[in-house]
Amino acid sequence: MTNLKIFAGRANPQLAQKISDYLGIALGQVKIQSFPDGELLVKLEEDVRGRDTFIIQSTCAPVNESLAELLIFIDCARRASAERITVVLPYFGYARQDRKDEGRVPITAKLVANLIATAGADRVLTMDLHAAQIQGFFDIPVDNLAAEPVLSRYFTGLNLKDLVLVSPDVGNVKRARVYANRLGGELAIIHKRRISGKEIEVGTLIGSVKDKTVLMMDDMISTAGTICSAARLCKELGAARVLVGATHAVLCGPAIDRIREAPIDELTVTDTIPVAPDKAKALGNLRILSVAELIGEAIHRIHNDESVSSLFLKENGTV
Repeated sequence: MTNLKIFAGRANPQLAQKISDYLGIALGQVKIQSFPDGELLVKLEEDVRGRDTFIIQSTCAPVNESLAELLIFIDCARRASAERITVVLPYFGYARQDRKDEGRVPITAKLVANLIATAGADRVLTMDLHAAQIQGFFDIPVDNLAAEPVLSRYFTGLNLKDLVLVSPDVGNVKRARVYANRLGGELAIIHKRRISGKEIEVGTLIGSVKDKTVLMMDDMISTAGTICSAARLCKELGAARVLVGATHAVLCGPAIDRIREAPIDELTVTDTIPVAPDKAKALGNLRILSVAELIGEAIHRIHNDESVSSLFLKENGTV
């Protein structure tokens, strides 16, 4: 793979290093610095002319700085005559604003998609978009990986008994059903109402969790209001254990305090977003799984013009 170049932004260098280790390719040398006024400079220290170039950057906190760095990175590679530029977005920020749910608000998921394409990206590789239809916001090819194989492998190894997959809201039912089919558990649904971006109201549970092991899966945990309220409801209804899994550990605002106070026996996330050491230490029930091999394999297949969708084939050959 001498024609392949992989570079990493500053948002998640640990994951980028694991991906490069899986591929057996050293990360490309790059100089990234901030000027006193906050402007960014990105300079590639290696030749990318005619090369298949991948840029790894999660647009996580600080979100706006990470996004600006990514856009400058893409422009830098384009002006350096890279043959193809693939943006690897383990976490795609601004994805929650994917529609106009009220008047006079933006659709920032579409705006960011336009910015990435306009900057010069030829392809996007991301993971567990907040809404699958965001792929249609891009006018370039998008591969939306799922962390489900990584998370399912871990939970299968726990040999959970009397398992119930609880969807913390109606919009998450499809994800819960996928895990229920994979892990062999029952399915239950919690009805909730979002009052604001920071506050939700949990309603009723459809199904039974009494004396069961509850597993709740979500694409991301930001302020943790939904997942913690759902965990308390399940405990009140007699659940024996409550396990929580998510792809993206945003963990902002009051999330850490809420999770510590909630009846959650174990929280499992992936490393699409780096978890600060102080946050990890504060959460004694936190386990972090790596998606580096999954992303690395996708990069390998894209570079060699092989199928990416085959990564999602189950044992019976279905997707």
